Amino acid sequence: MAQKLALVTGAARGIGLATTKLFLQNLWQVAMIDRDAEALSQAASSLDGTMPIVADVSDPDQVDDMVKAVMSKFGRIDAVVNNAGIAEFGPIEQHDFAVWRRVMETNLDGVFLVSQASIPALRESRGAIVNIASISGLRASTLRVAYGTSKAGVIHLTKQQAAELGEYGIRANCVCPGPVRTKLAMAVHTPEIIAAYHDAIPLNRYGSEEEIAQVIFFLCSDKASYVTGQVIASDGGFECTGVGLPALRKSD
Repeated sequence: MAQKLALVTGAARGIGLATTKLFLQNLWQVAMIDRDAEALSQAASSLDGTMPIVADVSDPDQVDDMVKAVMSKFGRIDAVVNNAGIAEFGPIEQHDFAVWRRVMETNLDGVFLVSQASIPALRESRGAIVNIASISGLRASTLRVAYGTSKAGVIHLTKQQAAELGEYGIRANCVCPGPVRTKLAMAVHTPEIIAAYHDAIPLNRYGSEEEIAQVIFFLCSDKASYVTGQVIASDGGFECTGVGLPALRKSD
């Protein structure tokens, strides 16, 4: 049987890189897509079985060229992981239209464009789409009007894909990470913010990039062959609890 191929966007770092490594560990090949050429080259340099491609997922022409390059080299796409995204936080009244569009172009338009371009290959493989949204797409929070709205759009887009592409055997699911211990998060989260998150998360900790990758890989694998149209929060219970949990906890 031919080796399977996963196309992972935002693959140069974070969840995308962790997911790439997990696919490789499970003997998949990976097309690593990112617009940061330097970071992508560095990430891919030590990974066998990958094809790094510099592309901006918000640009239709670049997306089309990227998918053609993947098909030319591998001849197949078995899974698409739409992970590329940007975050710009700030008060709602200070989010001008330029910021709004910049976030939407990558976070929502990019998911649409990459998925659309990959449909013919996914029909052949009866493959899977996994879109990476966020807990911010499930629950509103301060400073995230563009980011949260873009991720809510990704959630609905996933359901639309599942409804329409199921007849071709294509599955579409969505993963919503909660707070994840990335280098970026740890650089900008103060001790007070970290403590507040820990208080609000039933598991009392941030997740890891590898933990999110495990959920993504499962949804791309044959073990999830009857799972489609689902939105899975990988968040330590953050979304389900809401306000008030810290005060209700029992102390030892």
